Amino acid sequence: MARREEIVSEYKETVVAINRVSKTVKGGRVMKFAALVVVGDGKGTVGFGTGKAGEVPDAIRKGIEDAKKHLVKISLKGSTIPHEVIGKFGAGEVLMKPAAPGTGIIAGGTVRAVAEAAGIKDIRAKALRSNNPYNVVNATMCGLKSLRNAEEAAATRGKTAQDILG
Repeated sequence: MARREEIVSEYKETVVAINRVSKTVKGGRVMKFAALVVVGDGKGTVGFGTGKAGEVPDAIRKGIEDAKKHLVKISLKGSTIPHEVIGKFGAGEVLMKPAAPGTGIIAGGTVRAVAEAAGIKDIRAKALRSNNPYNVVNATMCGLKSLRNAEEAAATRGKTAQDILG
């Protein structure tokens, strides 16, 4: 009897939202499912994707594949983010602030999923304006992509990190 080998992924996958969508055709309504999935390695790499299929597991699998194609590396400072940032996408707006070690992730479900996947352990976040999961995830990712640590900021200005930090 052969044992089934499980494929172990180095990425943590989180399903943020599953939506039932329908298309009206001549014979009636055709139902499908759309899944919003966040994928990350817990070390500063995170991505999100969407998948649509007739069955929920297929939609999730397609979402994971899409998320792995759109992975980005973000700047971290220890277990938190380097500075306060506001991410914007469409009507979605997310305010993210660094937090002291031991604070944990103080954020709503959608922002929390992205933060956990990215490996952020301490952060305070608030989703402003829109609560649509697609817009909130996009806004969170836009904010995280715009983060820069002292070394990166110094390099663009032609200075050293010590000059900037004082």
